[in-house]
Amino acid sequence: MKGKILIVDDLHPAFKDAAADMGYEVNDQPLITRAETMAIIADYEGIAVRTKFRIDEELLAAAPGLKFIARAGAGLDNIDEAPAKQRGIQLLNAPEGNMDAVGEHALGLLLALMNNFRRADAEVRNGIWDREGNRGYELKGKTVGVIGYGHMGQSFAKKLSGLDLKVIAYDKYKTGFSDTWAKEVSMEEIVKDSDVLSLHIPLTKETRHMVNEEYLFHFRKPIFFINTARGEIVQTKALLQAIEQGKILGAGLDVLETEKFPALGTQDWYPALRSSEKVILTPHVGGWTFDSYRRISEVLAEKLKELKK
Repeated sequence: MKGKILIVDDLHPAFKDAAADMGYEVNDQPLITRAETMAIIADYEGIAVRTKFRIDEELLAAAPGLKFIARAGAGLDNIDEAPAKQRGIQLLNAPEGNMDAVGEHALGLLLALMNNFRRADAEVRNGIWDREGNRGYELKGKTVGVIGYGHMGQSFAKKLSGLDLKVIAYDKYKTGFSDTWAKEVSMEEIVKDSDVLSLHIPLTKETRHMVNEEYLFHFRKPIFFINTARGEIVQTKALLQAIEQGKILGAGLDVLETEKFPALGTQDWYPALRSSEKVILTPHVGGWTFDSYRRISEVLAEKLKELKK
């Protein structure tokens, strides 16, 4: 046996089965609590998690034999990366597994916003037939600005191809990435030319509340805004203010500063967000399709296999 892996979250069996085939002893405990994990983690070489709890310094200290953490998703923001790396622990994630799901979800939010799908549907169901009030916009000829051109940003750009529009992208940590789907530009060009802004960046100290009142002030044109990245990147009050001012024509938000109830319902900005007809909300499901559920586990399994070579 190569070692023991503890699965503490809901992962597709593809990961467990592949790890077992590699010679690992796999303990699949999707209902395990953090306290229960702390009590047994010292016996494991690897841990696989999705979103259940944070892999922090306290948990790492209880796991002296831990060699890798497999995160079933794109980001690593629920893992304390610095102390993990200091301990020589390998971090595995799977942005390749849900990038198509995120790209399609972002496109769906954008089309729904630009064509008033949410409001129009509600009105027809309530006996209102208002064609003029639900007149929409076309994507043709528009400029879509993408912030972050990793797996997610590129996937979204690919989904936009064929719609006869222009995609420009900015990534602070990459250069020379212009391709068939997007042109690399500066942030100045993003704020000057964008009709649509879509976020595809991780949550870091640098990106937390990046989209605030000052940032939105600089956009030259009213924009449609999409966030399928992380909620804390956006200051919700500033977003709502920009909607009120007409700087944002509509916002599609799959992620929020505070997620899940009851915590979400206690935020002072939540009533305005909930009541706005110019906002579409989804519960952080952009990368969580039936297809990506399996693909994420398959990608993690491939990375685990490479880790052992």
